[in-house]
Amino acid sequence: MSVENCDGSLSVSLRNILNSIQCIRDRVRDGESNESDGAFNLSNFWDTLNQVVKAVSQEATKLTLAFSRPPLPSLQDGEKLSESMLKSILTLSTVYYWLPKSQGVTLRRQVRDATVEVLEGVAQLLEVILGSPLGSLTQEQLTSTGGVWSACDQFAQLPKENKGALLVVLSSQTGVVKDAIEEMEQALSEAQDPFNDVLDDDQDEDNRRGNQDTYWSERDRQVISPCRGLMKAAAACMRKLTAAVKANGDVAGPQNVAQLDDLADISRELSPSVDDLALCLYPPMDYSGVENNVSKLAALLKRFLEIIRSSHVCGESELTWVQFLEGAVDHNLQKAKVLIEMDS
Repeated sequence: MSVENCDGSLSVSLRNILNSIQCIRDRVRDGESNESDGAFNLSNFWDTLNQVVKAVSQEATKLTLAFSRPPLPSLQDGEKLSESMLKSILTLSTVYYWLPKSQGVTLRRQVRDATVEVLEGVAQLLEVILGSPLGSLTQEQLTSTGGVWSACDQFAQLPKENKGALLVVLSSQTGVVKDAIEEMEQALSEAQDPFNDVLDDDQDEDNRRGNQDTYWSERDRQVISPCRGLMKAAAACMRKLTAAVKANGDVAGPQNVAQLDDLADISRELSPSVDDLALCLYPPMDYSGVENNVSKLAALLKRFLEIIRSSHVCGESELTWVQFLEGAVDHNLQKAKVLIEMDS
């Protein structure tokens, strides 16, 4: 028999706190920060936030232990546990709201996501406790408790300012772009038919190779070459920008912070655009689709490079590779268009 079915009064207390935490989670996910007219102390924010997160982790542990063995807490003790848990959650959400967007939208988004993960973890734990057998520590309870601990622990790994937050975005997006390029390189280096490994083994060779829609023609491969060049330019742009941000990134002043946010925003656009181009290159190749995605990626890269050029992370040494990549983008775009038009 579960806690909810056995002790109605105790379960009401847990159910109430669950509903409250779900409401808090939704507000944090969708809400805005409190912009303060006074000076904001970022170091104090992080010290307080880490203390609060530790308290949430401890309260989650207390809650699990209280319902993991008989006897169950009395109604009074159960209400105290619930109130203490809710208080720690309210404090966490309050401290999160301290962080103004002026410290960086990218930073705030990552702190928000981490906060929401904690709130979701605690909500899941409460649901598990409500549905668990009386006085027993189930594997599901252990897993849910561990999930809360893990969500709380990740706060120590969060970037502490907007420069670090941008580097997190760049690392993630660079990985996606790199994967797309490597998958294409692997497919090109293998047999003519990139889908050979997914065809039925009992198909005879004549039937398998007779399907022109499953492998690249020589003309397809010629078109792919400048497309790969654009994809590699995107990867190089991300790598070079990462180095520039590490060397020159500065969070002193609202203009610098805003420029880092702009770089993060456009970086998130790059990997989907590279993916779109890569996907349309697989046979049967639709040349109009390839031309459309090539043009989109080239335009995005030009805009990306212009944002880099006009930002504080671009010094004289960075300007050299920005100009080189601008030329590479134009070269590969024109080459791709010429090859596609020749086919039509």
